[in-house]
Amino acid sequence: MNSRAFTTSLLLAALAVAMIWSYIESRETELQSDYGNQTPVVIAKEDIKELEIIDDRKVQLINIPSKFQMPGHFKRVEDLYNTIAAVPIKKGEQITVPRVTYPGSQSGLSRQISIGKRAMSIQVTEGQAVSRLIKPGDRVDVLALVDYAAGKKEKLKVKTVLQDVIVLSTGLFITNSVPIINIKDEKDSRQMKLNNYTNFNTVTLELTPFEVQKMVFLISAGNGIYLSLRNNDDKTVERIASTKLYDVLDEDRAEAQTYFAEQSARENKRAGGGGR
Repeated sequence: MNSRAFTTSLLLAALAVAMIWSYIESRETELQSDYGNQTPVVIAKEDIKELEIIDDRKVQLINIPSKFQMPGHFKRVEDLYNTIAAVPIKKGEQITVPRVTYPGSQSGLSRQISIGKRAMSIQVTEGQAVSRLIKPGDRVDVLALVDYAAGKKEKLKVKTVLQDVIVLSTGLFITNSVPIINIKDEKDSRQMKLNNYTNFNTVTLELTPFEVQKMVFLISAGNGIYLSLRNNDDKTVERIASTKLYDVLDEDRAEAQTYFAEQSARENKRAGGGGR
């Protein structure tokens, strides 16, 4: 009798479990029909402040019914790398396209400076800046005229003082804002000509603190700074010898050396005669 009662209890329990499972499945089907399937969205793992850089430490991927997805939501954490919060975002909120922006003129230049580097602007003319065809994101070499002999032409040198320097901005045009600034359609941005962005008088470079000191010294010396544009894929840093007058003259070097030697001798003679 006890064995029969136990068997009956097991059958009733199994029937109850089957009925509950069937109910859960039917409710799940109803909920999916009402709210949609579970799909991934990116939410904030913590509070994110306005203009704060977003990375994988501050966001996470969760699955929610498609009906509760916000318009413009992100489906992958990778799509938010190097973006900036355009507005404050609370913990648990879905991150959507209108809530983020990219480094540019609105988010400021400081967000684009590498850690350990500094931004420094120099005044340029067309002759110093490749006819002003340099744009943000380009890479340049910096050349300077070095005068350490009170203007004596035979002692002047042109020196490549910095190589493979990134251009952060030209005038007020910042990296990632050219050439799409004020352009509503991405298709139009691809057709923009870079000469529309040549109206600038300064170029801002990304330098190390010591390189900034070099630039301040060269600019203060007042002998001219020149930029030469290089291919962005060319990262080669070479040992480049300074260029002097005799390097330019080539076969006329001997004539120039004789001239300057005679001139120096005359100056020494006058100086000696004045002392008697």
